[in-house]
Amino acid sequence: MPRPMKWRKVCCLPVISKFGPLDQTALQSELINMTIDEYETIRLIDLEGFTQEECASQMSVARTTIQGIYMQARKKLAEALIHGKILTITGGEYQLCNDFRIGCGRGCLRKRSGRFDTI
Repeated sequence: MPRPMKWRKVCCLPVISKFGPLDQTALQSELINMTIDEYETIRLIDLEGFTQEECASQMSVARTTIQGIYMQARKKLAEALIHGKILTITGGEYQLCNDFRIGCGRGCLRKRSGRFDTI
């Protein structure tokens, strides 16, 4: 029997969860879905400047898991940008951080913005 998937710790959900060309209507074949954990990996590594090791620690998973999630997320971003597809951010195996007073680490958006009520 395979090992159960470990939940990835995420600080908060994205405020905007749909991106794409403004002049097109969305066809099902033109949608790309990025999971919440892929979004969090992009946020931590590319925006916050975390290393893969720091990101793995923040999300409570192995560095090799983060490497795979990050590669999938970047491929989805590139496909949406290059081919003009609509990117949606939903789903995935994640759990929101639960430390309401101090956040879950230096990259925690909830800690910086006080967004504790969005859970």
